Amino acid sequence: MRKDAKIYVAGHGGMLGSAIVRSLKAKGYTNIIGKRPAELNLTRQSETEKFFSDEKPEYVFLAAAKVGGIHTNNIHPAEFMYINTSLEINVIHSAYLNNVKKLLFTGTGCIYPRESPQPIKEECLLTGPFEKTNEAYALAKLAGLKMCEYYNRQYRTNYISCMPINLYGTGDNFHLENSHVIPALIRKVCEAKERGDKHVIIWGTGSALREFMHVDDAADACVFLMENYRSNEAINVGTGNEVSILDLTKMIVRIAEFGGDVVTDPSKPDGMPRRLVDSSKLSSLGWRPQITLEDGLRRTYEDYLKNRNLYRR
Repeated sequence: MRKDAKIYVAGHGGMLGSAIVRSLKAKGYTNIIGKRPAELNLTRQSETEKFFSDEKPEYVFLAAAKVGGIHTNNIHPAEFMYINTSLEINVIHSAYLNNVKKLLFTGTGCIYPRESPQPIKEECLLTGPFEKTNEAYALAKLAGLKMCEYYNRQYRTNYISCMPINLYGTGDNFHLENSHVIPALIRKVCEAKERGDKHVIIWGTGSALREFMHVDDAADACVFLMENYRSNEAINVGTGNEVSILDLTKMIVRIAEFGGDVVTDPSKPDGMPRRLVDSSKLSSLGWRPQITLEDGLRRTYEDYLKNRNLYRR
């Protein structure tokens, strides 16, 4: 990409989208555009097509999505399916109609089957049933990934797809019920400390294993792939490291200096027992993550303390 190329970051106000903007600016890109949902509803075909026709972006990062944790995925499957599928279809098709040179679609590690061999290789896609608690989100993301593949095949476009593992970091959603595990745990531990509680309760048995990546690393990987990758095959974006939810909580407890115990609630779901992706394909291209989990958690904790009045919603 030229440094002055017109780049549209769909979802530029979200956690991943804003990190992509930061990464692009740090690398010297100067012509970055974005629209807030109030200005442009990507689930509306006419609005999306008009935006692309008027702006004519050369490159597109499709990071816009409705996201959430196990609880909100479970109780709002129709919203997750409709919103994510609609905006993906509209952005990808509008990119094709307006001759976008290259598009990066950001998928998710949730897209893999529940019983995938670990670590999960890209070829495990569509080899088994999804984890039920996030099936709607996974199906919607799979639709976007396959749409890029089909447009490349039929129209000779240059659309690539990556699948970041669980992201966390600056600008995260810290809602106790609607957020992902790390921001929910950070807020829960902080509030337990403030109240002087003797323990903090976490969902499930705590035995589920997860891989986490700081959003700034993920954004850097996305820009790297836009600059260096061309293939019809989706590519994993991960760290290669995993941690149990119980051990993750204990790390946050230590960082927050909370003196209470961690108590599990086995009546709540664990979700997928283990999710670790194989990122060897990305590593072979020369990219490596830079932020350790400990450092990333500390940064996110400090960000929450600094901006807690904004995040408490």
